[in-house]
Amino acid sequence: LFVCFQSDYHFEYTECDSFSSRWRVAVPHTPGICTGLPDPVRGTKCSFSCKAGEFLDMKSQACTACGVATYSLGTGVRIDEWDELPPGFVNVATNLEMDEGWSESAENCTMSTWVARGDYIASNRDECTATLMYSVNLKQTGRVSFEYFYPDKNLFFEFFVQNDQCQSSETESRWMKSTDNGWEFHDVELSRGNNVLYWRTTGFSLASRAPKPVLLKNIDITGVAYTSECFPCKPGTFSNSSGSSVCQVCPRNTYSNKGAASCQGCNKQQYSELLEAGSGSCKDRPPCTDKDYFYTHTRCDADAQTQLMYKWIEPKICSEDINGAVKLPASGAKMPCPPCNPGFFKSNASACEPCPYGSYSNGSVCIKCPAQTEPVPKLEYKWWNTLPTNMETSVLFGGNHDNEGVIAGWEVAGDHIYTAAGISDNDYMILTLTVPGFRPPQSVAEDSENKEVAKITFVFETTCTTDCELYFMVGLCEIRSVPPQTFEDECGSLIAKLRPSKLLYALSSTKFVFQNREYTNDVAKIYSINVTNVINGVASYCRPCALGSSDSGSFCIPCPPGNYIDEDSSTCRECPVNTYLRVHHPYGKQACIPCGPGTQSNRVRTLCYNDCRFAYVQSDRTIQHDFSALENVTTFEIGPSFTPKGLQYFHQFNIGLCGNQGKKLAVCAENVTDVRMAGIGSAVTSFMCQSTIVPSDARGFKTVSSNPVNLADHLIGVTTEAALDNITSPVNLFPTENKGLSDVLFFYRSTDVTQSCSSGRATVVRMRCNPEKIGSGDISVPSKCPEGTCDGCTFHFLWETEEACPLCSVHDYHMIVSACNHGVK
Repeated sequence: LFVCFQSDYHFEYTECDSFSSRWRVAVPHTPGICTGLPDPVRGTKCSFSCKAGEFLDMKSQACTACGVATYSLGTGVRIDEWDELPPGFVNVATNLEMDEGWSESAENCTMSTWVARGDYIASNRDECTATLMYSVNLKQTGRVSFEYFYPDKNLFFEFFVQNDQCQSSETESRWMKSTDNGWEFHDVELSRGNNVLYWRTTGFSLASRAPKPVLLKNIDITGVAYTSECFPCKPGTFSNSSGSSVCQVCPRNTYSNKGAASCQGCNKQQYSELLEAGSGSCKDRPPCTDKDYFYTHTRCDADAQTQLMYKWIEPKICSEDINGAVKLPASGAKMPCPPCNPGFFKSNASACEPCPYGSYSNGSVCIKCPAQTEPVPKLEYKWWNTLPTNMETSVLFGGNHDNEGVIAGWEVAGDHIYTAAGISDNDYMILTLTVPGFRPPQSVAEDSENKEVAKITFVFETTCTTDCELYFMVGLCEIRSVPPQTFEDECGSLIAKLRPSKLLYALSSTKFVFQNREYTNDVAKIYSINVTNVINGVASYCRPCALGSSDSGSFCIPCPPGNYIDEDSSTCRECPVNTYLRVHHPYGKQACIPCGPGTQSNRVRTLCYNDCRFAYVQSDRTIQHDFSALENVTTFEIGPSFTPKGLQYFHQFNIGLCGNQGKKLAVCAENVTDVRMAGIGSAVTSFMCQSTIVPSDARGFKTVSSNPVNLADHLIGVTTEAALDNITSPVNLFPTENKGLSDVLFFYRSTDVTQSCSSGRATVVRMRCNPEKIGSGDISVPSKCPEGTCDGCTFHFLWETEEACPLCSVHDYHMIVSACNHGVK
C-alpha cells in the first residue's frame, strides 16, 4: 500500500467522553487504500464552537473566516435550496383513517407528499397526511427557525419536535397559525441530543376545490457546535467579502450562479424578477400584450377635468420591440370629473371635502339638517376618481416574490375600483378600508340583546377565466365565479365591534400554480361601499330624533331600548306588547314589528322569543306543551361521512330551542388555525349552529372542530302548520304513524348570506311526542337528506322526546269510583 497523501483522508472527531474531551482522528476516504495516516491528537473541547462567518479548520483545529462566495452560520446549518429534497429529509404520506375497511377502498396516498419547488417546498392539498421529517443531533441547546406560508384554513398544519425519548413538544404550540400577511416566521427551542422535526399537513375541504398548499422555506438549525466547511452561496445570491454569515440577494435584472462573488446583468432582451431568494438565470422578455398595462385617472384639475392615464404594470417584463407586441395607448384624454361622494362637497381647489357635522350632502353642496333631526353618520363611496385617504391597497404575494416597485393591488376607474394584474396567479390583491370605530346615532340607545351597531353593504362584480374568490374580512362573503361567467351581487354584513376596524377585500385565484401569469387578467370590481354608524362619518341625509331640552335649547336624546320615536311629538314611545323594535330604524309606530305565532316580546321589546310553552286548539280542545326541560343547549351529531381519501368527519349541531328571554346560547367554535392563542380560531353564537368535527382517532392527534355555521339567529314563530314566512317543512320528510297528535314546529332564520342562499339560511325543528324516548330524546335528519338539508339553505330536524308530549288535561282522564269497603270508598 502506498503512503497516504493529504487528499486521501479527512479528519473527524471522536465522541465526547465523560470529561467533555475528544480526539481528532484521520479517516481515509476509502478504507484500506493507503497507510501512514497521521496519529490521533487531542481535539478541542466539546463545547468549542466557531462564530457565524467562520468554520473549524480540522487540520489546525482553529476557526477560520469563510472566503468570498461562501457563508457559514457557525454553529448551525441552513436549508434554503429546494430543487430536490435535501439530504437528511424523509418525506412520507399516509392515510390516518383507522377504519381498515374504508382504508382498503380509499385512494392511494403515496403521491401526496411534499414537493420541492426551487426556493421552497410545498405540501399536499388532499385528505392524505403528508409528513416532512428531519433528524439532527445537537451538541448543545439550539433552535430551529423557518418561514412558512399558510393561507388556507381547509388544510391542517402542525409542526412539532420529538426528542431522544420520542416525546413530542408541547401540544398547544404545535398547531400553526394561518398567515394573513404573507410569509410568517416560526422559532422553536431544541434540546441537546437527537431531535426529529416534523412538519405535517392534512387537507380537509367539503368544497369542490382543493385547498391551497402550505409553503416552507429557509430552515435554520443552530446548536450543532461546529461546521467544518463553509457553504457556497446558492444561485441568485452572492458574497463579495470574507467572513459572511449570509449571502446577499441579486437585484432585479441580474443573476448569479452557485458560489458567486458578484451578480451578472441580464442583456436588454432578457429580465430576472426580484425574487426574495434571488434569481439564478435570466428569461427572455415576452412581447407586450394588453394584459401588461392598466388605466387610472388623475386628480381633478381646476376645470373639474380628469385625465385617463395608461401605465405599464411594474415591474415591466415585456418588450415593445418584438414583432406583434402592443404599444402603450396614448394617455391624457380629458373627461369631466365624477361628483363627490355623498356627505362631501367640492372645494375651490376642486377637491372633495367632508361636510361639517350637523349637515348633509348628496355630493354637491352641504345643507344644514332641519330642526328636530340629526345627521346619519356613515361612509358611502360610489365615485372613484382618487383613492379615499382612509383606504390603502397592497399585494400579498402567494409565491416567493419581493414587492419592491410593484403596483398597487387596486386602481380607481371613475364609477368603480378594480383589481390590477399581479405578478403571479397566486397573488392576493388587497383593498383595506380603515374605520375609526362604530357608534349608533344619538337617538338610538345601545341594545344589550342585539349586538349590531353598524352594517356594511357593497356592490361588486367578478370576471374570471378560472375559479376565483373575493374575500371580505368582516363576516366572510365568499364569491366564486365559474368561467367564463361574470357574477355581480350585493353583499351585506353586520358589524358588532365598537373599536376601530379594518375592512379588507382580497381577490385570489382558487387554483394554486407555481409562478405563472396565466390568469392575472381576472378582475374584481367594487362599485359602491356603504358603512353605517361610523364615528366621524359624513351624512347624506338627516332623520328625525327624540328631543330633550335644557336652558340652552333642545337637543337629540336616545330613546330607551324598545322605544320608537313618535314623529309628530318627537318623543319616545314604547312599542306595544308582543312587538319588537326594528334595529336602528326607530321611527314611527310602524317600526314596531309584530311577533310571530307562538312567540312573545321580551321585557325591553327588542326581540320575540318562545318561553318554552305552546298551546293550540284542536277539535275544540286546547292542547298545551311545556318544553322547559329542553331550554338548555343540546348537542348532537350526524354521520360519519368520508372524504374521497377516506378521512372521517361528523357534522355536530348545537341547539338552544327556547326560553332564556330569547338569549342565544348555542356556540360553535373553530380550533384549527391557532390553538396557541385563545384556544379557538373563531366562533358563532346563535339558536342553532353547525360545525364539522374530525375525531381524534382519525386525525392522529386531537379532535378538530372547523367551519362553524350559523343556522338560526332569529326565531320566526312556533306553530303546528307546515309552512311559515315562506319556509316549508314537508310532512313526508318525517312520516308519522300517530295521525291524531300534531307536531310542534319551531321556525328560524339566519342572516348569514351566501351565493347559493341569497336570502340566508332557514331551520325548522319539528318536535314530536314519543313517550319511549325519555329525557332529551333523539334528534334526527331526513333519510333523503342525510346532512340535514336537501338544498344547502333550509335545514330540517326531527326531535323525538317525551318532553314534546302535550300536558295532561281534564279531557285525558276520567274518575273511577271504587266500591264501599268498611264504609269508605
